[in-house]
Amino acid sequence: MISIRQLFLSLVATVIIGQTGCTTAPVTGRRQFNMFSTGEELQMGLASFEQMKKEQKISTDPALNALVKKVGDKIAAAAGNDLPNAQWEFVVFDSPEANAFCLPGGKVGIYTGILPITKDEAGLATVMGHEVAHATARHGGERMTSSVASSIAIGAGAAVVGAVTSDQSSQERQMWNGLYGMGAGAGAAVFYTLPHSRKQESEADRIGLTYMARAGYDPAAAVDFWQRFADYNRERGGSTPWFLRTHPVDETRIKQIEGWIPEVRSEVQLGVGR
Repeated sequence: MISIRQLFLSLVATVIIGQTGCTTAPVTGRRQFNMFSTGEELQMGLASFEQMKKEQKISTDPALNALVKKVGDKIAAAAGNDLPNAQWEFVVFDSPEANAFCLPGGKVGIYTGILPITKDEAGLATVMGHEVAHATARHGGERMTSSVASSIAIGAGAAVVGAVTSDQSSQERQMWNGLYGMGAGAGAAVFYTLPHSRKQESEADRIGLTYMARAGYDPAAAVDFWQRFADYNRERGGSTPWFLRTHPVDETRIKQIEGWIPEVRSEVQLGVGR
C-alpha cells in the first residue's frame, strides 16, 4: 500500500515536472527549472520597475546617475549575450537603505544608501555585477517557479490530508488539519524557499565576480566591499538567525569569493565564456 509521503511526493513531482522547463545558468552551468519565458519575465520586470519609479524617489544627482550608468553599462557589456533581448536600465533611488535589486529582464535599482559602502567604482562594480547576474541567471523566473511549486505542494498536501482523514471522526480530522495548517507555511518557507534563495545569492556572487573581472575591475575588490558590508551589518546589530537569511552569512560569502578569485582571473585571461 502506498504511504502518505509517497502519495504526496508523487502528486507534487507530477505537477512540477509537467509544467516547468529546464534552463542553464551562465558561467556556473547550473541546471534550473523555470516555467516562464524570457519574454514573460521581461514583461513582468518592466511593469514592476515602472511602478517602482512612480512610487519611489529617483536621485537627481547627475554625478551619481552618470557613475551608476557607466558601471552598469560596462557590466552589462561584460555579460554579453547571457540574457538575450535584455533591456538594461540602471536607476538610482534616493533612499538611505543600503541595498540594490534587479528585476527580471535587466531592470536594476541602486539605493543611494549603499554608495558610501561601495566606496569606489570597483566596489560599485561588485554590487552591479551581482545584480546583473541575478538577471542573466534568470533568478526572478526561477523564484516565481518555486513559489508556484510551493503553492502546489501545499495544495497537494491539503488534498492528501483530506483523503487520509475522510474515514475518521470529526475530531480526528480537525486535529490533522490543524497540524497541517501549522506546519505548511513555515515548512514551505524554511525548507523550500530560503535554501533556494541562498543558492541563488551565492551563484550571483560567482557570476558577478566574472562580469566585473571581464569589465576590467579587480575581482579582489569584491572581498573588500563585502567586508565593509559585513562591518556595516555588525554595527547595526543584525539579529536574523543564519538559517532564515536569504543572503549567505557574511563570513561564508567572503570565504567563497576569496576561493573563486584565482579561477575567475584564469577564466578571464583565457577568454572562457566570451
